[in-house]
Amino acid sequence: MAIQTLVLTDADSGVHLDHGELRPNSRLNLAGSANWSIRWRTLRGGVSEGVDVVELDNGDLSLSILPTRGMGIWKGRFHDLPLEWKSPVERPVHPAYVNQLDRGGIGWLHGFNELLCRCGLAFLGPPGDDNGERITLHGRIANLPAHRVEVRVDTSGRGSLEVVGIVDECSMFGPRWRMTSTIRLEAGSSRCSIVDEITNLGGRASELSLLYHINVGRPFLEPYASYSVPSIEVAPRDARAAEGIETHSIYGAPVAGFAEQAYFHTPLGGADGWTTALLSNASGHAAFAVHFQTRQLPTFTVWKNTVAEADGYVTGLEPGIVFPNFRADERKMGRLPLIQPGHTYKSELALEVADTLESVRRIQERVHQLQGGATPVIHPQPIARLTPSAG
Repeated sequence: MAIQTLVLTDADSGVHLDHGELRPNSRLNLAGSANWSIRWRTLRGGVSEGVDVVELDNGDLSLSILPTRGMGIWKGRFHDLPLEWKSPVERPVHPAYVNQLDRGGIGWLHGFNELLCRCGLAFLGPPGDDNGERITLHGRIANLPAHRVEVRVDTSGRGSLEVVGIVDECSMFGPRWRMTSTIRLEAGSSRCSIVDEITNLGGRASELSLLYHINVGRPFLEPYASYSVPSIEVAPRDARAAEGIETHSIYGAPVAGFAEQAYFHTPLGGADGWTTALLSNASGHAAFAVHFQTRQLPTFTVWKNTVAEADGYVTGLEPGIVFPNFRADERKMGRLPLIQPGHTYKSELALEVADTLESVRRIQERVHQLQGGATPVIHPQPIARLTPSAG
């Protein structure tokens, strides 16, 4: 058969494989790579006790996925380039050790160290009281384990490696969401694709919140690194971000005590709806790209957090359904989609890494082509349409 599937975890049938690997053999052979592998293990010790890790490696690009943490991507490597950021939270934290009510509702930060983690699904953004409901920072999905995980090797054509996880975010007297996430690497490719299908299992329509918190550090982030994304407009999130609007696309050196800045973009997609955000280092020899489908993910946020290295020097490239405002504000602006019972919302994105001048320029050209002759409107101050609290 062209596709071989192995179940690593199935809570309903009591299956759980603590460790193992798949490698090329007479039945599993990818035409585009002779050095691929899939490895899985369960971490032991400290706050990582019980965290499952699945590593996909296509011979060029490797990624470590965390089914225990909502199918987030912990870190990776492309050739000699590390794909990660140095969070003060040094290792994966089991959700059992994350009290999201801590620190006034921002306890989510106790487990925050992934290259990619999701915010949502019932809510995201800052904590607070929304019509009598106490909500916490960035929602629950990143701290919920997958109850079913399987890996797949597709030997047809060029070949690919996949991990598929199913995570439920459900509550009595609350929304019932099921997220089926597929993370895929093609043999020999510098690109990873992510497809999430989020189904409303409940009996009534529910508001959906979703944002991909994609966090990148060195060697892509450094002094004079820059980002670009085709946009209709860009605005600072708040007064603090407005202080840096003239240089919003350029990054500075680490500064102890730097107060974060965030910029809200209305992204511009191509005829097929796809667009590309790019973070390039100062020399243009290394770049990290996020490709996303704007018909599904119509917002884009850039988070600049150039604090001291020890405190988490990082930037966030964040496509989403909504901006990371308080949920009531996003509802006010009509950005929260209402998903009917039994219906599924699909979101698609991809991560790509470039490590040569030529490959970086190729992606830069795509960004320029998508922007075309349109000049984005750059608002010097927050605007109520993007940041309702600014009105």
